[in-house]
Amino acid sequence: MVFSSPRFVLFLVLTLTFLALIPSREHKKRLLAIASCFFYAAWDWRYLGLLLLISVIGYYAALKISQSAKVRVKRWWLWLSIASNLSVLGYFKYCNFFIENANHLLGVAGVHLSCLDILLPVGISFYTFKTMSYTIDVYRGELAPCGSWLDYATFITFFPELIAGPIVRASIFLPQLDRPIGPTLSRSLEGGSLFLLGLFKKMVIADRMALIVDPIFRAPEAYSGATIWCATLAYALQIYCDFSGYSDMAIGVARMIGYDLPENFNMPYVARNITDFWRRWHMTLSSWLRDYLYIPLGGNRHGSLLTYRNLALTMLLGGLWHGASWNFVFWGGLHGIALAIHRLYKDFLKEKAPLPSWISWMITLLFVVLAWVPFRAASFSDTWVCYTKMFGLTSETGVMFLPFWLPVCLAFVVLGHLIGLSCQHSRHAGTISSWFMSALRQLGLKVIQNSISGVYLSLERPTFAGGYAITFFVLVIFLFGATNTNPFIYFQF
Repeated sequence: MVFSSPRFVLFLVLTLTFLALIPSREHKKRLLAIASCFFYAAWDWRYLGLLLLISVIGYYAALKISQSAKVRVKRWWLWLSIASNLSVLGYFKYCNFFIENANHLLGVAGVHLSCLDILLPVGISFYTFKTMSYTIDVYRGELAPCGSWLDYATFITFFPELIAGPIVRASIFLPQLDRPIGPTLSRSLEGGSLFLLGLFKKMVIADRMALIVDPIFRAPEAYSGATIWCATLAYALQIYCDFSGYSDMAIGVARMIGYDLPENFNMPYVARNITDFWRRWHMTLSSWLRDYLYIPLGGNRHGSLLTYRNLALTMLLGGLWHGASWNFVFWGGLHGIALAIHRLYKDFLKEKAPLPSWISWMITLLFVVLAWVPFRAASFSDTWVCYTKMFGLTSETGVMFLPFWLPVCLAFVVLGHLIGLSCQHSRHAGTISSWFMSALRQLGLKVIQNSISGVYLSLERPTFAGGYAITFFVLVIFLFGATNTNPFIYFQF
């Protein structure tokens, strides 16, 4: 049930209607849990039991951890929860990957292992990370265990972020369960505005870019270097608008229900260094890797060399989290090396040889865009073909294809970043900010600064100008959006 499908819109309207009609908060939580299970079962009902099993293990492990006075027992329950999550994730996501690599080693001895017929459960990478963070936080004493199975089930199965994030921590979500649940006018306006923004990113930009990206990366040897550069830039726009669009829609749906989800993207392509990029890109995953992997490995507490190792290892595993492929490991390794180099520069060279901000921004953006090649390419050989053609290392020629929609969508993204930067600075005094805020008020818009969800634009009140703007926005989506809506990219992770 894709967010951009009419079936989901119907599901959402029905869910919000019942939430508005049911008076009891406890009954509303039950409805949310049931609706979330139905939403997940719509993908494949066979894996609903797996989701519930992981939830039950995490819930009771956290209770046992809090009830036990012995560190050894606490640690046993913690590892039971972590092992169950990693075992499920390892089997469904990485089993065939390990079998294929084992076959390369065993082939010398004439041994061949058969791959298993395994269907990857949608959202498994997200809900296993969410469950693990809950039990780890309880073990560390940073979070009291949830005393209500209903509250915990609502947290784990909450449908807006169940499939592709943001990765919501219990410390953020559980305290919100005491809020009134159900749509109100202000929540509907704020959530609907975010949902429309995400829908625009998905249908008008991401799906349009997919029409350029898919055929070129399917056979990169058939295209010229300039065309592959265009496809790589198009993919940078596609994956950003696809994933940030999903996050916007998830945050918007949650806001309509009455909850706030954490900000997941903060204009990553304006980052001036690779560290700043990872503070802006997939922010909930970045913070998860930092708190539950990088810091436990030692972080930056044991000298420069170990810090560089920890950065590289964290990103290698972060790349593997994205998919069972050496291409993803390579992509993670590139970012790990870049983080280590930036740390080295910051520690030893920044004061002696500071770079102008515009140069550091260009270097960062160029690196990020180039690193998307192995992330998107189907194999190492395709990655090599793309790089050799992009940098003129081969004399092979190919079809020249310069798509019309690429500069149009690029202009949309640049304009969106300018508006976003203006929103973030709108609280400060200044001529540009005052003019910007005045223009927003004329359209019935306002800037929302939410401590959890970040800064975003919302329709302040129903006005003629605002209604006209929203109607125009919806027409643009349906007139210029791609006719064939693709599944969200991060569904495969």
